[in-house]
Amino acid sequence: MGATTAFAQLPPAPPEKPVTDTYFGQTVVDPYRYMENLADPQVAVWMKAQADYARAQLDAIPGRDAILAKLHDFDQRKASRVYDLSITDNDVYFYLKQTPEDETGKLYIRQGYEGAEHLLFDPHLYRHEEKATYVISSLSPNDDGTKVAVAVAQSGSESSILLVIDATTGRLSPEEIDRCWFPSASWLPDGTAFLYNRLNSADVHDPDRELNSKVFLHRVGTHPSEDRLIFSRDTNPDLDLRPEEFPIVAYDKYSKELFAVGSSVDRHVKAWYAPASALTSGSIPWKPLFTRDQEVLDFQTDADHVYAQVGKDTPNFKVVSMPLSDPDMGKATLVIPEDKDAPLTGWSLTSKGVYFARTRDGVKAEVYRIARAGDAPQELTLPFAAGSADISSKNFNFPDVWINISGWTHDFRRFRFNPDTGEFKLETLSSLAEFPEFANLTVDEVMVPSHDGVLVPLSIIHDKDLKLDGNAPTVIIGYGAYGMSMNPFFSPSWLNWTSYGGVFAIAHVRGGGELGDAWHMGGFKTTKPNTWKDLIACTEYLQKKGYTSPSKTAIWSGSAGGILVGRAMTERPDLYAAVIPEVGCMNTVRMENDPNGPVNIPEFGTMKKEDEAKALIEMDSYLHLKKGTKYPAVLVTAGMNDPRVIAWEPAKFFARLETCDASGNSILFRLDYGAGHGMGNTKSKDFEERADWMSWALQQLGVPQFQQKKS
Repeated sequence: MGATTAFAQLPPAPPEKPVTDTYFGQTVVDPYRYMENLADPQVAVWMKAQADYARAQLDAIPGRDAILAKLHDFDQRKASRVYDLSITDNDVYFYLKQTPEDETGKLYIRQGYEGAEHLLFDPHLYRHEEKATYVISSLSPNDDGTKVAVAVAQSGSESSILLVIDATTGRLSPEEIDRCWFPSASWLPDGTAFLYNRLNSADVHDPDRELNSKVFLHRVGTHPSEDRLIFSRDTNPDLDLRPEEFPIVAYDKYSKELFAVGSSVDRHVKAWYAPASALTSGSIPWKPLFTRDQEVLDFQTDADHVYAQVGKDTPNFKVVSMPLSDPDMGKATLVIPEDKDAPLTGWSLTSKGVYFARTRDGVKAEVYRIARAGDAPQELTLPFAAGSADISSKNFNFPDVWINISGWTHDFRRFRFNPDTGEFKLETLSSLAEFPEFANLTVDEVMVPSHDGVLVPLSIIHDKDLKLDGNAPTVIIGYGAYGMSMNPFFSPSWLNWTSYGGVFAIAHVRGGGELGDAWHMGGFKTTKPNTWKDLIACTEYLQKKGYTSPSKTAIWSGSAGGILVGRAMTERPDLYAAVIPEVGCMNTVRMENDPNGPVNIPEFGTMKKEDEAKALIEMDSYLHLKKGTKYPAVLVTAGMNDPRVIAWEPAKFFARLETCDASGNSILFRLDYGAGHGMGNTKSKDFEERADWMSWALQQLGVPQFQQKKS
């Protein structure tokens, strides 16, 4: 490479210092355990050297700046992007808006959809004397829209500070509440107080940071030290709230009840309820609402009933209702029936019926309405064929309902639906833009047999005139965890890959939720190998059908998706030319030892149980690296402020990969000292990350304009 920096030469490999562990009779050797101490000077110097070397190599890639310029061009086409919309009962709109000139979203307010817009809070000006970047991570208005609690976090840390703003004057209340991981606030009816969750530490590297967090009641204008402790393991030892579960309490103004949840990555809700009047008493008489074995995934309320989305014996989900006076699941009334072929993906209550969305084959959105209890669901004819649909409403007292739809090649649109006329009215707050360069794209939706014969949805986006000769540079993305679905989305920055004659493919692997709860369970703990084996099957399909070939194939995923691409690479290195695990979980055996590890036990397992320990060893990409193997080119990324995947996990994987690889391919460690897990990034940082990995991947796949000129 033509870079000329102090680290133009590859830094020396770090020393191996093996630590041997035995788990239920299975011996595991960990040569880089010492790297888990990020404060170790030897580790810090090595990581900085690798970060500088990677930066020099990435900056030297021809074509990188062109991709970066294109991403900025795409951004300039929209006068504004609006997100995180919240609408009060009296029609006050709160939302974040970002213009091409803004690095992060600013908070705006207006009265109704057509009301005049006013800037309420600019995070760029918050603590500007520190020369730090703050990003708004959540907003929570009170009932009448006169106040709003806003959470801001610095440099991608997600360690939020909760602020209170008077929405009529824009003035900040003097108090600042730090250590907020779940920064949303639940306001009491008079708008002078709210409930919130607080962690033990703001340090993302503190191993006890997320354990035993607590819910407090805050009075606006008072110092946080005066806040009253409401709900925790200490106050409620009888409720079996686990140290790694996040307690959350919300006030429901309609039923006048408090609802408490022990939150974790387990999608099944564990909840209690109590009369809100108990807030004025010494103790709160919590009663059980849902236990995890009832497999409730979500619930909503009206004045007298609780509605629950249930997965037990209905893997594609149903919704039932019960009177709050007697919330007995055994006596629940069916509201939304299960569809055996299309999972329920969202639902909302209104005064004119319940609306809900289903997704067929993981990629085809359908929206229905049930006008009255007992009626058959009526499908709505959407304004265009959509891949994903989100439904929002004010609540059960109002007829207002909005359907948000998009697809792989259709930009997001927000429509208000009128149930009296059956008409959709466009009410997209974001500016609309044209992207003519994608007009010739087509999408192939196929079902691919996996290793065990199970059919896996695969979305393939490419130019209509693509020749199936195996020469198209192809990137396959996926995730496969937490039951989260990769619903069709429109992203010019992702579609930009096709501008280089490429194929952009999305593998809807098991572990996700595209085909319901059973799909999640199919890539969960001991069944986790299905996740990467599904990706391997999708890769083989694309290569067999002539879309691409091994020398032209890259795979990308982030976070828990590090397991997906890391294990696909270690199991079948011959299938890939480039692999990008972005802030990935690469050392699952040790994941419990980072601050965010214990909360992930319900999804991946624990080393304390034999079957789950064996599963964690099997899904550990770091441990599956073998010396003398020819691996693909790999770009490993990490953020030093990452609270979810601590930087040592990708660092250990990279260090071992360097010593094991026999291919001589590019292996880089892109460490960003001013970033976290990706949430809370500035726009420029997002663009730089995308330009880095995309230009690097295209270089590894042999695309001419990204090749270094030989001197």
